[in-house]
Amino acid sequence: MSQYNATNPAVKATVVDFDSQGDPSQANNGANTLISDKVVAVIGPAFSGESAAADPIFEQAGIPNITPSATNVKLAQHGYKFFHRALADDSFQGVGDADYLVNTLHASTVAVIDDNSTYGAGLAQNVIPQVTKEGGTVAVTDHVDPNGADYGSTVNKVVASKAAAVFYGGYYDAAGRLVKQLRAAGYTGLFMSGDGSEDAMFVTDAGGAPAEGAYLSCACADETQNPAAKSFVSAYQAMWSEPPAIYSAEAYDATNFVLAAIKSGATTATAINNYLATSSWQGITKTLKFLPDGNVAGGTIYVYKVEGGKLVQIGTTS
Repeated sequence: MSQYNATNPAVKATVVDFDSQGDPSQANNGANTLISDKVVAVIGPAFSGESAAADPIFEQAGIPNITPSATNVKLAQHGYKFFHRALADDSFQGVGDADYLVNTLHASTVAVIDDNSTYGAGLAQNVIPQVTKEGGTVAVTDHVDPNGADYGSTVNKVVASKAAAVFYGGYYDAAGRLVKQLRAAGYTGLFMSGDGSEDAMFVTDAGGAPAEGAYLSCACADETQNPAAKSFVSAYQAMWSEPPAIYSAEAYDATNFVLAAIKSGATTATAINNYLATSSWQGITKTLKFLPDGNVAGGTIYVYKVEGGKLVQIGTTS
């Protein structure tokens, strides 16, 4: 925002923020607070569960919103006109994950575990049928409590099934605990998870070594390796003293799309939404062009691997 205002546009922009803490009930409060503050657009919410709670509130109020990171497929299936998504959804990621497990990693049997969250279960539900479609077998399906500490029951099912790979739909903390307990029980198969686990804390929560060799997928690239993102990465590093976090670049692109609307003269929520629906924006992650349901046109799923305790981008799914 400071970069935009520094260019001396005719209409300045101000940020009004609200930390929903990833909690759907807080997202409800946040949505109503932002509407009361008369915002004209929202970048967020970040997670699928809170998006499901807040999106209908923004829709009723006519406030355009772009999520940079919520991937649940159903978010775009309500006929909303003000919802937009700056990344590929779980139908892309789940299919790509299953294809990668079966065809690239040659895992013929897969255990699919999730945390029963809007995001985690949604991703897992897209992996399961695709494993079968690709010629593999789903050996186990199960759920874990993301706040739990002992996943022994699930671990025992996985070990007994002799599945060649485990796919986990959920977030990094539980993913770390799960892979740690799997390795402690002697499981030597592959482990893969989605973008919810694409965080250095996954390795920390796993206790280091148990995470080694794990695969993670994300509808986001490592922007530190993207020449087009060099200025963004430098500015982010200067401001926060660390490299861009997951989906930071997607949020940056979404914000710039809204600012382009404002710069064009679209200063009301309705005018901004019309601009988003009829225009495109060449960002650093992709060209943002929204389909009628709010999803972004196209999308790429990137694959990371834990190597030497670090998350390293190694390729893409097909």
